Amino acid sequence: MYAIQTKQNRSFPGVVIAGGGVAGCAAALGAARAGARVLLLEEENAPGGMAGPGMLAKWMPGTRSPLREEIDRRIANSELAPPNRTEGLLNECLKDVLFQMLEEAGVELLLHTRVVDAECENGQSPVIVINSVSGMERIESPCLIDATGDGTAAVCAGASFEIGRETDHLCQGASLMFQIGGVNPDIQTLPESFNLPYPVPAGDLGALGREHLPPPAGHVLLHRTGKPGIICANMTNAVKFDFTDVVQKTRAEQLCWKQIRAIVPFLRRFVPGFENCYLAGTASRFGIRESRHFHGDYRLTEEDIISGRRFEDWIACGNFFPFDIHNVEGHGLDPAGKLNMTHHFYSIPLRSCLPVGMEGLLLAGRNLSATHKAHSSCRVMPICLNIGLGVGVAAATALRLGVTLRKLPIEPVHRELIRQGVIPPEEENNVRSGEPAGSR
Repeated sequence: MYAIQTKQNRSFPGVVIAGGGVAGCAAALGAARAGARVLLLEEENAPGGMAGPGMLAKWMPGTRSPLREEIDRRIANSELAPPNRTEGLLNECLKDVLFQMLEEAGVELLLHTRVVDAECENGQSPVIVINSVSGMERIESPCLIDATGDGTAAVCAGASFEIGRETDHLCQGASLMFQIGGVNPDIQTLPESFNLPYPVPAGDLGALGREHLPPPAGHVLLHRTGKPGIICANMTNAVKFDFTDVVQKTRAEQLCWKQIRAIVPFLRRFVPGFENCYLAGTASRFGIRESRHFHGDYRLTEEDIISGRRFEDWIACGNFFPFDIHNVEGHGLDPAGKLNMTHHFYSIPLRSCLPVGMEGLLLAGRNLSATHKAHSSCRVMPICLNIGLGVGVAAATALRLGVTLRKLPIEPVHRELIRQGVIPPEEENNVRSGEPAGSR
């Protein structure tokens, strides 16, 4: 622990969660609805992560998630939604829905708050240091959940990790999402996947992107936002950067802005219905797909996913998504990726969310313990919702029973998850997803 001068020290008698993206919000809701007191910390001005400030306009298909279903129902009934909503995830409405859900559950929320240090030693309660407009504050709690994506709190606490792909530590490309206005609202289909052709008068749009866009940009992925005439572009691409290095992360985001300057004219030139399009907005959160992989008590593997493995200590189930590996060296799908997969739901064990040698600390979201290839499936938002929910319920159950996470009996965790709408693995059927695999 660094010798940081803090203005206030306090003890929080519940679960502290760092990061208010979809995994962090799910963990907060799961823990609070299971009876725990919860403090949620988020550095942005709204919850939601990539689904909110990150402007990602689409849930990836295939996964069963009770929280996703609840969020979708609430968005559909929102007074803030446009009257002529089209298919797509309404980011601004999602922020409002999450604000409401967190408040209803009794979650204590602090925005504009960043974790700057942490400590989590065997036998001691986790401690974090936060920084906000109020200054530095030191908080001790019996349980800390890191849902920051990059594992900011976990790495400060000393949890071990590796960056990116096992062989060379390269990471999947990152993207800055942006919205395009002035699009013909009557367009019927959009290029939403790497593996599907999209014919335009000048040829296949994917081939045109590879020819005319500046590398490492080159793929064309467009998604509906739910707002007429507004489309989300998932087309910028930054590769061969270490996104845990602030200098490199800044350079990566600058590169994406340069690509936007080429992408908008490209769409005007080649895509029917985009002739009058313009830049309508950019995300405030950079879309990092991969950075730190922490070493957990168990590392989830691609074999676990392919076989649809059901772990006895599952905390997230009903998960499905292909190996959507964005090329670590260029645009498009990485050669190791695989979008056409047999639909098997798989589970994720509590052990993959427990950093080796750390007590009182849990991982939620894309920073869990997984191989590079397995991570390319479990990193997507609906699965992160499931992981967060499971981790939050596990934390609350451990506090209620007065036991450590590694001595936590899994049966009461499962009972509470089922009470909160999770379908247990033993009741899953062999229904195949009829939705095409997209790409994020």
